[in-house]
Amino acid sequence: FSGAIYCFLDSCLKPYSFANPSIADSGLRFHYVAAGERGKPLMLLLHGFPEFWYSWRHQLREFKSEYRVVALDLRGYGETDAPSHKEDYKLDCLITDIKDILESLGYNKCVLIGHDWGGMIAWLVAICYPEMVTKLIVVNFPHPSVFTEYILRHPSQLIKSGYYFFFQMPWFPEFMFTVNDFKVLKSLFTSQATGIGRKGCRLTAEDIEAYLYVFSQPGALTGPINHYRNIFSCLPLQHHEVIMPTLLLWGERDAFMEVEMAEITRIYVKNHFRLTILSEASHWLQQDQPDIVNKLIWTFLKEETTRKRE
Repeated sequence: FSGAIYCFLDSCLKPYSFANPSIADSGLRFHYVAAGERGKPLMLLLHGFPEFWYSWRHQLREFKSEYRVVALDLRGYGETDAPSHKEDYKLDCLITDIKDILESLGYNKCVLIGHDWGGMIAWLVAICYPEMVTKLIVVNFPHPSVFTEYILRHPSQLIKSGYYFFFQMPWFPEFMFTVNDFKVLKSLFTSQATGIGRKGCRLTAEDIEAYLYVFSQPGALTGPINHYRNIFSCLPLQHHEVIMPTLLLWGERDAFMEVEMAEITRIYVKNHFRLTILSEASHWLQQDQPDIVNKLIWTFLKEETTRKRE
């Protein structure tokens, strides 16, 4: 089974390189997949939950012509090291990871792209280390301050984010994901309620098997869920403003995030801000509508960086 998965991944990604750089400060090894020549501008991709670098496969292929594209496995995910203590997944650790990885790759700045939980981390990196982010692109996650303020005022979003609170329990969330041959994991991507719709680029059987292989490894769910077990460690934020050009892409059929938060995010971006909402797209936007997403990213990247907020 595992051999079949890696054979499939290898056949799709032969032009790409795989690496596990060691980050000196944390001592952790981070796995990533890279495409494009070294020395080109860096595009760093941060995945969401429950995903891994593979969720960016369409973007790895698309942007390698002009960028060194690096899709990371976040701390605790996939082949990246997974510390055993819950406290090792605090948001400040996750933010510092991105800074250290950037430096270990030999860069001092990048185009930073994040989806879902990776979007949360991308916002925070942009706020804490603005000199390292030339342009920020976030997919289906609002500015963190918008999220925390909105969820307190809108019970409907509180219900949609109920899994944040469920994940605070020890061991039981991990168990629930494994029940019935990982039915919950599969349904997140494929069900009518939360998955990619009929008009989207649905995951193939091989795609689903890749996800199942990664998350069926012993202990593979604990690290990812530990991210959520520390979400309250640095929220609300002391600093809010985002000063680089920012693109926010949003699938309106997102079952987990209400679209109203996308427009409110504009308040916190003190530079050019572009919001594009795709009406037929799901939460899994860069996999759901890869051609449209890639086109929107290209357009944003080629815009003049000196443009001010619209």
